[in-house]
This record gives sequence, structure tokens and C-alpha cells, in this order.
Amino acid sequence: MSEKEIQPTQNIKNNPKIMKAWAVYDWANSVYSLVITSTIFPIYYSIITTAYEKKEFVQESGRWIDVPVRHMIHILGKEYQPDAVYGYSLTISFLIVVLLSPFLSSLADTIGNKKSFLQFFCYLGATSCMGLAMFTGMHNVFLGLLFSITASVGFWGSLVFYNSFLPDIATRDKQDALSAKGYVYGYIGSVVLVVLCLVLIMVLAKGEEQKLIFTRITFLLTGAWWFGFSQYTFKHLPQFGDVKEKLPKDLVLLNYKNIFKKHEEQGGFFEVLKDNISFYKDIAKESFRELFRVGKGLFKDRNLKFFLSSFFFYSVGMQTIFLMATLFGKSEINLAQDKLIGTLLIIQIEAIIGAVIFSRLSKRVGNKNVISIAVILWIVACIWAFFLNKENPTVEYQFYGVAAVVGLVMGGLQAMSRSTYSKLLPEDSMENTTFFSFYDVLEKLAIIVGTFVFALFIDKYDALINIFAKINIVLPSASGMRFAAFSMAIFFFIGLILIRFLNVPKRQHRDTL
Repeated sequence: MSEKEIQPTQNIKNNPKIMKAWAVYDWANSVYSLVITSTIFPIYYSIITTAYEKKEFVQESGRWIDVPVRHMIHILGKEYQPDAVYGYSLTISFLIVVLLSPFLSSLADTIGNKKSFLQFFCYLGATSCMGLAMFTGMHNVFLGLLFSITASVGFWGSLVFYNSFLPDIATRDKQDALSAKGYVYGYIGSVVLVVLCLVLIMVLAKGEEQKLIFTRITFLLTGAWWFGFSQYTFKHLPQFGDVKEKLPKDLVLLNYKNIFKKHEEQGGFFEVLKDNISFYKDIAKESFRELFRVGKGLFKDRNLKFFLSSFFFYSVGMQTIFLMATLFGKSEINLAQDKLIGTLLIIQIEAIIGAVIFSRLSKRVGNKNVISIAVILWIVACIWAFFLNKENPTVEYQFYGVAAVVGLVMGGLQAMSRSTYSKLLPEDSMENTTFFSFYDVLEKLAIIVGTFVFALFIDKYDALINIFAKINIVLPSASGMRFAAFSMAIFFFIGLILIRFLNVPKRQHRDTL
């Protein structure tokens, strides 16, 4: 281990090269968010799971509209809507992250190799993106969902360690600007790649079959981009931590080289393996104890209690809508592929502007008010989405309006949440990985709740109609997604109330972008 990697905190804080290297990882991994989560893969999944489109005449508007008829997915003898299955798969991926994050954060703190875990999850996510290219039809839809899950685990798992570097490498007065800069890098990088992907799919591809082939090539490009640009981050970002050169016994399960040793001096391979299992088991137990201890300690602080509670509720809505927006546009509005990708591309560009605006606005009105403004706009977007109706001739333009609101607040709320939490933590703490592990676990729990509720409304909407009919409330037919989007407004509203109890003193001379 080089001295550069184990230098103390005060020597790496506010180092321009290290801060740039940290922000570049956003440039590298955000292509997953846009290509795989937001645009091309959900559209591809919708196309693959659509059997055909039928024409329906809308008497009110006097026009014919295309209505997609989907392949049902069979699981254990039951049929499920493909959009619901996609939502449930996201729930599974975040459940895995929630179970792994505390253990891995504790292990990283014990061994002192936080950057190594960041690399592992980065490579898991990048290779899984490439694996999506093997998803070619309904015959291997579960393979596509599997790689979608592992890509999600790689992306979100890496963010546990990535976010925890923020207070390690920047002082509080620079954390707002650096956090926002990371998001800006991410949005710019992802837009660049999506434009390249659009050229492949919409310009160079000839015919529908070749479009599907070129779409799968974009999954390969996404993985290669993520893997390639992250190398700059890994070159300059320090490990940060007290790296232990000698642990009680060789870590067989973490170091493949040790698997092929006989370990005679330590009682043989099986004795070492037994000690390894005991070692990891103890860390797993301690990690969850530590997580509850840290959570209990954080919630004793009044500001952290209200911020984290608010963060949980508005994250339910924010992250779920972010994950399901493309399927909403394709399945509920039946927006054409080029228009849908173009809209989401504009959202990304708008999010760059939003992150900068919110960063600067926080200097004037404070983080609490900035977050409140963003949450109110999210509520407006949710309610507006509920009233979208594909039978309305202006529905396409209404969808663009909702997208415009979402784009404005998406980047700003994410950046302000991360930096606000960072500034509320004890300064120069050696527990930042654990603190951010709790933050990320809370966010993932919010996503688990949100994606499950969203998928459940899609899957069980007919039953919900019958329940409301018994109390003389008529819900619109075939609008499970719209009702699910509306339900997210309730979570945003609770988050808005809680954030108003936050009392963050305004700081002068803060950096902005």
C-alpha cells in the first residue's frame, strides 16, 4: 500500500485533483442511471414485452389511438404484468443492497479498503450492463431481469462508498459545490453517451430488427464507459483508512490467491476457511448492531432526526418516479421511442441547470427552503401525472410539462440532500462510511417501499377499483400507473412537513458552482 493511499484526512481535504477524481466517478457511473434505468433499457424492455399494438377509437376526441398489448410473464403458475415484474425486480435489487451495505461498510472500515469495495461494485455494475446485451426476447426475459438486478446492485452498492468519501475529501464549506459538481459531471457525461446511443439507434440502424441489435450494443457501450472512466477516479482517489497489513489469518474469501494455499502454518486450509467464516459472521452481526447504534445516535440529534425522516419519505417518491418514469411514458402515454428518449435527454440537461440553480439558491435561502421548494414541485408533478389521459389529444404536451418540472428539481434535490446530510454530520469523524451507509440504507428502504407500492398498484389495480367502488368512488379504468404516481405525492407531502422542522444555521462564504 503506497503512502499516498494512507495519508491522513487533513492532507487530502480540498485537494483539487482528488476532488476532481471523486466527481469524475459521477461522470463514469451516471450513464447507468440514464441509459439503463431511465431511457434505453426500459424502452427496450417495453418493446420486447409488447406482443402487438391494437387500434382503439376514442369517441370523445374522434381519433384512433395505438394501445399496446403486453406479453404476460408467468411466475410459479401466475400471470403478472411485465411493468409490475420490472418494479418488483427493482425492489429485489434494492433489498439486496440494503442487506449488503452495512456488512460491506463495516468490512471496509475493518480492513481499511473503502476504495477496493467501490471498485468491486463498479465492475459488477459495468459487466452487468454489458450482460444485458444477451437479453433478446421473451424466451430469456428472466436473464435480462437478472442482469438488471445485478447492475442495480453494482450501481447503488458503489454509491455507499462513493458518497462516504465526500466529507473525507472536502471541508463543509465546499461540500455543497462539490456534491453539485459531481451531479453536473454525471448529467453531462450521461447525456453525451445517450446522444451517441441515439445516433446508433435512430440514425445508423436500418429497420426495426437492426434497431434492436444496435440497442443491445448501447448496453455494451454503457458498461465500457462506466468501467473506462472510473479508472481515473481509482488512480487518484486515496483508500482513506488505517489499512491493516496483517489480519489474524489470510482472508481466503476476499483474496482468491489465498484459496490455492495450503495454509499449513495456520492449521490447514479448512481451519483458515472456518476462521474466515467466523470472521465474516462476526462482522455481519457487528455491522447491523453498529447500523442500529449509529441510527439511534443520529436520531438523537434533532436536526438529523427531522432531516432523515423527511429524506426517507420524499425519497420514496423521488427515486420511484425516477426509476419508473420511462415505463410510464411508454405504457401509459404510448409515447414514440424517439420522443420519449428525447424528452428524457432534455430532462438530464435541465437537471444540470437545476443542480447549479439549487446550489446557488441554497446560499441565499438555505438548504431547508431549497429542499422544500423542490419537494413542492415534485408534488405538483405527481398530481399532474395522475390527470394525464392518453385519450386527450394534448396528452403528449402535458407529459412534456410534467417532465419539465421533474427535470428542474431532480438534480437539485439529490445534490442538496447529499450535501445537507454531510454538513449535519460530526466534523472530521472516522465513522463517515458508517454514517453514509445508514443514509444509503435509508434511501434504499425508501426505494423498496416506493417500487413495491408502485408495482402493487399496477398489478392489483383492478382489485383496487372494486374496493373503491364499494364506497362509491369511481377510479379511472386501466390507469394503475397514474394512480401509483399520485400515491407518491402523499410521501412527498409527509417529507415536506418534516423538513420544515429542520433548523440549519446559514453559513457564509460557501462555495457554489
